[in-house]
Amino acid sequence: MGVLLKDSSVQAVFLDRDGTLGGTDHVLLPGQLELFPFVQESIHRLKAAGIWVYSFTNQPLIARGEAVREDFEQELLSFGFDKVYLCPHEHGEGCLCRKPATGMLMQAANENGLDLKQCVVIGDRWKDMVAAYEAGCNRVLVKTGAGQREWDKYQNDEFFGSWKAAVPHFIAEDLNDAVRWVFERS
Repeated sequence: MGVLLKDSSVQAVFLDRDGTLGGTDHVLLPGQLELFPFVQESIHRLKAAGIWVYSFTNQPLIARGEAVREDFEQELLSFGFDKVYLCPHEHGEGCLCRKPATGMLMQAANENGLDLKQCVVIGDRWKDMVAAYEAGCNRVLVKTGAGQREWDKYQNDEFFGSWKAAVPHFIAEDLNDAVRWVFERS
């Protein structure tokens, strides 16, 4: 895969929740997500290096009334995130924040003075890659969760337009591998 878009330090890393941090390719309620091994250590390594770590997650269970935003936020902050960017909407509601839309990334850039070209999105879904591509971020697809299936779809030419153009800069075995790649490039 390619290299970072800019040869400068990474300002922030945006991490998807379900399938990237832990769990499976299904959305889990707060308190049900079991982190993959060493994920919390990887988050702390990024922060120790001065890299902001933000959540970047769609959580339709909130729109369905099955969970509350505050519980997701509290859980993600307890994992070590600096800030939580979360879309509480159901697919098809037409919001600007639900991935693959760039709303959460743009909000984070505006609130934190980020140059998104110096940021990395790590996720297990192709919609994570599309949002990152559209916003100008660097992209890492993890093979955990839905990641391997999504990569297989790309390799089988199942994506078109911006979805096809959103090829990741790196395919990682898991979040820890993705974080190693970030450190190798920054």
